[in-house]
Amino acid sequence: MKRLNLMKEEAGSSIILVGLSLVALIGIMGLVIDGGSLYMAKSHLQKVANAAALSGAQELTVNENEVRNVVNNILNDHTELDTLESISVKMKDEVRVKLTKEVPMYFSNLFGFESVPVTVQAAAEIGTMSEAMGVAPLGIDDSVPLEFHKEYRLKVGPQDNDTGVFGILALGGTGSKTYEENLRNGYQDVIKWNDVIDTETGNVAGKTRSVINELVNQCSVSAEEMIAGANPRDCGRILLIPVFTPEDGDQNQLKSIRVTGFSYFYILEPMDPKSTEIVGMFVERAGTGIVDPTIVNKGAYGIRLTE
Repeated sequence: MKRLNLMKEEAGSSIILVGLSLVALIGIMGLVIDGGSLYMAKSHLQKVANAAALSGAQELTVNENEVRNVVNNILNDHTELDTLESISVKMKDEVRVKLTKEVPMYFSNLFGFESVPVTVQAAAEIGTMSEAMGVAPLGIDDSVPLEFHKEYRLKVGPQDNDTGVFGILALGGTGSKTYEENLRNGYQDVIKWNDVIDTETGNVAGKTRSVINELVNQCSVSAEEMIAGANPRDCGRILLIPVFTPEDGDQNQLKSIRVTGFSYFYILEPMDPKSTEIVGMFVERAGTGIVDPTIVNKGAYGIRLTE
């Protein structure tokens, strides 16, 4: 009888232990489900905030309304506009975005916790561009005062690489074919502040006319729109060019230059069949590039996340 009672007691204890184990297991699974849901929601929200801040920062050289419009558009595209808590804008400096979202709970809902607020922040700033890809094989001397929205003429004739204010650059090698490809698509390697670059010595006027007219035809944004604050993201007639100091040369030929900064040059008009000048104007603009606040700004800004 005693043995039978003992067996019954052991069976009862096992049932209790199994029950407690099941409760603990269900609790752990619930925490995993809710915790995973919170993690996924916060990760997604942070990515959206980062994208909104980075996109908004591209407009920090334009005006505050445009910054806010771009942030709102990015949030709307990701169906997160209703999560926007605040936007803070400092022109030519930074934009901050704060998002808050109520994330529904599943297991915790059994205990009265229907949702948990998730808050994320992102900040992006612009600063002087110190290195970049996509640079055009053209350059302008640092001694030239750059006035934005004023007409400039960059000469590309066979004798226009004289020691002076303008240079045709040999990015990634010499030759008209390399020059043409770099002018059309931008040089697909990094150019940095303080780099020394050889100049192009060949006759590239014909190649220049062909590519410049092609780029102008691909982008319909007018000079008036640019001056009014237009900031197209995909316009081939806006070239990123190095600003330089002469490095090596004589009275007849500029042989190499040293990069001291970057600037954006908007092509104002096509080149006629006999022209050896690219007519355009310099504009302030933020683009993809590395930031270095110790370098003098020439109108080209890089963008980076700071939070």
